[in-house]
Amino acid sequence: MRPDSEIGKGGAPRKEGVTDATTLSLMALGWIVADSRRADRLLALTGLDADALRAGVNDPTVLGAVLGFLAEHEPDLLACADAIGSSPEALVAARKALT
Repeated sequence: MRPDSEIGKGGAPRKEGVTDATTLSLMALGWIVADSRRADRLLALTGLDADALRAGVNDPTVLGAVLGFLAEHEPDLLACADAIGSSPEALVAARKALT
């Protein structure tokens, strides 16, 4: 099952899709931090530090910021979606569900 299966028509998340939005954001975070340059850019652009990021893995605001980071750089958004078996639209919808 794709992690974005709870995303409704037009990319809009269903209410029960918040859990899936969290899952997508955590998968995206894993993809981001797998590359040290990308991880450093995430920290620099979001203003988070490594401790805040670790502490925020259950915080929808932090997870939304992670997805916002991807949404602002289309090449990363597309690459991440492909890598985690999702779609760019699902990642953007997950951000909206979290924020």
